[in-house]
Amino acid sequence: MPLLEETTLPQEHPPTVPVVVIGNGPSGICLSYLLSGYKPYLDNATVHPNPILYRKLQDTKHLPITEQDLEYLSEGLEGRSKNPVAVLFDTLLHPNADFGYEFPPVLQWKRDKQQHIPHLVLGRGTPGGAWHAMEGSMLTISLGIWMELPGVNYRDMTTGKRRDVTSDRATPEEMSSYYRNYVKIKGLQKSFVDNTYVTSVQKLCRGHEGKGLENGHSDRVDGEVGGREDGFGRNKVECLKNGAGSLWEVRGYQKVQHGTHVPFSLFAENVVLATGASDSPVRLHVEGENLPFVFHSVSDLALEIGRRQLDMNSDPVLIVGAGLCAADAVLCSCSCRVRVLHVFRRGVNDPDLIFKQLPKTLYPEYHKVYNMMCSHTYTNVSPSSDYYTSFPDHCVLSFQSDMKCLLQGNNSLKAFKISMALVLIGTNPNLFFLKDQGQYLGQDPTKPISCKQNPIDIHPYTFECAKEPGLFAMGPLVGDNFVRFLKGGALGIASCLLKRLKKKGKIIPSGGNDFV
Repeated sequence: MPLLEETTLPQEHPPTVPVVVIGNGPSGICLSYLLSGYKPYLDNATVHPNPILYRKLQDTKHLPITEQDLEYLSEGLEGRSKNPVAVLFDTLLHPNADFGYEFPPVLQWKRDKQQHIPHLVLGRGTPGGAWHAMEGSMLTISLGIWMELPGVNYRDMTTGKRRDVTSDRATPEEMSSYYRNYVKIKGLQKSFVDNTYVTSVQKLCRGHEGKGLENGHSDRVDGEVGGREDGFGRNKVECLKNGAGSLWEVRGYQKVQHGTHVPFSLFAENVVLATGASDSPVRLHVEGENLPFVFHSVSDLALEIGRRQLDMNSDPVLIVGAGLCAADAVLCSCSCRVRVLHVFRRGVNDPDLIFKQLPKTLYPEYHKVYNMMCSHTYTNVSPSSDYYTSFPDHCVLSFQSDMKCLLQGNNSLKAFKISMALVLIGTNPNLFFLKDQGQYLGQDPTKPISCKQNPIDIHPYTFECAKEPGLFAMGPLVGDNFVRFLKGGALGIASCLLKRLKKKGKIIPSGGNDFV
């Protein structure tokens, strides 16, 4: 949908929205579902295998999960996420999944349209986020059913029947189609604004006429807003002065026909950061990393192999990293019969290698790479003749303009002529639109936000930023890198907002439910 149905938005009177979600990937989609009046109840026809949790759920089965005490329900649960609500929601949707079982969800969904919270979900492309940019031939790490969103079965939306274990992993193409169609099936389109780029998010002062933004960038609170009502019936000045809390100003532009950029500005009572973590590749910060033959994305590999016409007789491709993206690059290179030099800092027996955590039956291709990492080391094979050579316990010292790279190992230096280099050591979020790029929101405010090393510091049961009331974060930004767990952020945020609005008398009590 267009941002406000008209491209001639009067910028001097921006609208106010209760919730703005930045990011339209699985995180933003799931949150939109919960904000649109869809509420989870215990399904009386099911029994949860955890007797303690099941007893708690039965005691309050007349209430939706969003209105219950999430801390109480999460007590004693264990799982693969550090966020307790993520573990709770996962066990309600996929009971005992970590033990290999495929029990049905213990939730049934009802829709109460009177409890819809108006919101906008802003995304750079169509709903699905970064999934649309991924290669369609690879298989996902998680099973397809673990990446489905509430209320729509993943298998029902994929062609053919998946009978063996390995085929229950999905392709990115299947998942991007699933997420895009999910928004349509659940009738969420009106809340989604595609092709939208946020350039600034700033907090307005509360109760200070003419003082403007906390950061001192503007004095437009009363000067431009002027007490006029917006499309949601809220008066901006009243929001600031009469206990409605601080407001956030969200600015950016929307790409429309012919590549035209239409600027927009709006106010939000709450902002949710759901941007994911794939914006900025982590760099080595070594000499020559900016040379034109050094790349930081798997998607560049196949393009460059074709453009440079690389084959077995070409100089090898250097791949840096020991994660799954690096493994995908190795598989792609080998399938194209291109020689590979694979460099990584860890030893092959390091227990933290991701391959050690993946069952062989589910991930045979990654275990093939791991076996090569162990058996085709530079001490066992010749890099000049073998199609693959690994360099454990090595790092890159520099890249040279003559297409050479310098590697450092244990008390040794090695130089190789290469055709291209691929540095795949992770990605970080890009929160350039926030003050100090959002660094002050991290668990360690002296370091940049990193999904693994320094996630955003949040309240564990509401996902509200510890240092910014009214600002929420979910998904990879808070350490939940798998779709299976990021749904917990949607539950925590929706529960928090519903309870607050109900306390202020802005939400009609539960009633008029329709089963969905």
